[in-house]
Amino acid sequence: EQQPRRITDSFPRRRRRRGPGRPPGRLRDKKDKDKVQVKVRDTPRTPSQPPPDPALLEMLRRFDLSWEYGPCTGITRLQRWERAQELGLSPPGPIRDALLEHRDNPDVTYRWVWDGVGW
Repeated sequence: EQQPRRITDSFPRRRRRRGPGRPPGRLRDKKDKDKVQVKVRDTPRTPSQPPPDPALLEMLRRFDLSWEYGPCTGITRLQRWERAQELGLSPPGPIRDALLEHRDNPDVTYRWVWDGVGW
């Protein structure tokens, strides 16, 4: 009786090489743990920047959730505002003013992401 073919059967099998002195199943030595770098957010907020006004963040959140201005994935809020303007969708002017005023603050520049905790 033949076993059913799997999609992986069409690829050649490769054996994973082990480094000298490394036991099987261990990917990293304890001494290598210090060498691992942690990725930090690309645009960290500088300590001198105050957190944005909650009313401003609420206005921007409403802009993020408004589908009439198109998708917001992969672009900044200002790019989304400008794209909506070019398409004749009449995005709110105060949004653009706030984005230009707080251009250096990543909490304002980048779209709001729901973290699953709440609104």
